[in-house]
Amino acid sequence: MRPFVIIRHCGISLLIISALILLSALIALFNPSDHSCLPLALSGLAAFSCGFVALIYTKPVTNIYVKEGYAIVLASWITAWIFGALPYLIYGGEFTPVNSLFESMSGFTTTGASILNDIETLPQGIQFWRVASAWIGGIGVVLLITLAIPSNRNSQVILVSTETSGLAREYFKGGKRGFVRMMLITYTSITLISFISLKLAGMEWFDALIHAMSACSTCGFSNKNSSIAFFDNKLIETILILSMLSGAVNFTLLYSTIIPGRRKRFYIFKSEVFRVFILFLVVATLFITVNLRNKMLFDTTAESLRQAVFQTVSIATTTGFATADTNIWPDFSIGILIVCSLICGCAGSTSGGIKIDRIVLVNKQINFQFHQFMDPLVVRRNRVDGRLRNPIEINQAGLFILMYFVLVFIGVEFNIIVGMDFRSGISAAIACMGNVGPGFGQVGSFGNYSSMPDAAKFFSIVLMLAGRLEIYPLILSFKK
Repeated sequence: MRPFVIIRHCGISLLIISALILLSALIALFNPSDHSCLPLALSGLAAFSCGFVALIYTKPVTNIYVKEGYAIVLASWITAWIFGALPYLIYGGEFTPVNSLFESMSGFTTTGASILNDIETLPQGIQFWRVASAWIGGIGVVLLITLAIPSNRNSQVILVSTETSGLAREYFKGGKRGFVRMMLITYTSITLISFISLKLAGMEWFDALIHAMSACSTCGFSNKNSSIAFFDNKLIETILILSMLSGAVNFTLLYSTIIPGRRKRFYIFKSEVFRVFILFLVVATLFITVNLRNKMLFDTTAESLRQAVFQTVSIATTTGFATADTNIWPDFSIGILIVCSLICGCAGSTSGGIKIDRIVLVNKQINFQFHQFMDPLVVRRNRVDGRLRNPIEINQAGLFILMYFVLVFIGVEFNIIVGMDFRSGISAAIACMGNVGPGFGQVGSFGNYSSMPDAAKFFSIVLMLAGRLEIYPLILSFKK
C-alpha cells in the first residue's frame, strides 16, 4: 500500500469540504448578527491549505489497488470528520471537543443525532454547515472525489466499488463515472424541488433550504428545537414525507423511471424491492395508527394517522424529523418504530440501516431452503426484480445482517456499562448504527445526546461510521 496515494485523495476530499465551509462563512458574512463567520473562515482555510499541500507534495497515480481503495474510503471519511468538527470547536458554546466530533460525524453520516440543547440560538452560518455536511455525506465524499479524477478510469472504478455496495449499483448499466453523475443529478434535483416546494408552502427561504437538504440526505437536522412540530403545517409535512421517501429509495430507479435512456429502462413501481418497502411502511403506519387511536393519544383518527404516517416515514427513512414526542407513545408503537429503524430504506439511497434489499434477499433464501427441504429434486432459482441472485450475493447479505446485529449488541452493552439506562442505551445504539438519529428515552425525538457519557459518544461515532460505510470498508481497510 502506498501512503501518498491515500494522502492525495484525502487532500481532494479536503478541498471539497473547504468549499462548503467557506460557503457557510459567506452566508454568515451577509448576516450582520452572525458571529460564526470567523470560525468558519478559519476552518475553511485550514481545510483548503491542508488539502492543497496534500496535492502539491504527492504525485498523481495511474492506478490504485483494491486495498488502497478501501483505505482511501476510510481515510477520506475520517479526514472529513476531523476537519468538519473545526467550525464547531472554534465557535465554542455547547461544542466541547467531544461534542464537536460527535456533531461532525453525525452530520457526515447523515445520522442527525445532536448534542445541542438549543439549536435556535446557533447563527445561520453554523446551522448551514451542519446541514451542508449532511448533504455532502448523503451523496458520499468519496463518490465526489471520482469526479475530480476524470483521467483515471481505474481509480474511478475502484473508489466507486469500494464505497458503494453492489446492491446500490445493480440497476445502472453504464460506467462507474456515469453512475456518480446519475447519483449527483438525482440528488441535486430532489433537493431543489423540495426547496422550492417548501418555500411555496410558506417556509422562509433559509428554513426551506435547511429542511430540503436535510430531508433529501435523510439526516433530519433542523434549525428548530421542536423540529417539524414547530411549523404545524400539513402541507409542509406532506412535502417532507415525499422528500424523505425520495431520499430513501434507489436513486438509479428514480432516475431510470423519469429519464429515458438507450439502455434497458427500469421502472420504480415494477421493482419488487420498492413495493416491499412501501408495503412495509403502509403496514407499520396502519398498526401504529390503530394503536394510537385505541390509547386515545390523539383526539381523532385523522390526527392519529397524520402523526403515524410522518413518524413512520421519518424513522424508516432514517431521517429523524419529529412532529410529536414518540417517547410517550405506547410500547407497541415504539416497538414498530424500532423495527423500522433497523430495516430502513433501500440500497442506492441516502438511507442507513440494514436496507430492505437485504431483507428481501435473505427472505427469498429462507423460502428457497424450505422448498428444498420439502422437494429436493426440484431445481429453483432466487430472483429479485427479474435478476438471478447467486449464492455469493445472498451470503454477503446474510453476513452483513449478522455483523450489523453484533455491532448493535456491542453498542448496547457498552452504553449500559458506561452508565446509560437500558432503554436509552438500546435505542441509542440502534439509532447510531442505522444512522437514524433520534431514539427513545433520553435520546428521544425531542431529546438529544448531550447527556451521554463521553465514552458512549465516542463509541457512537464508531457505530455511525460503520453504519454509513456499511461495515465492509471499515473492516477491509485493516485486513491484511
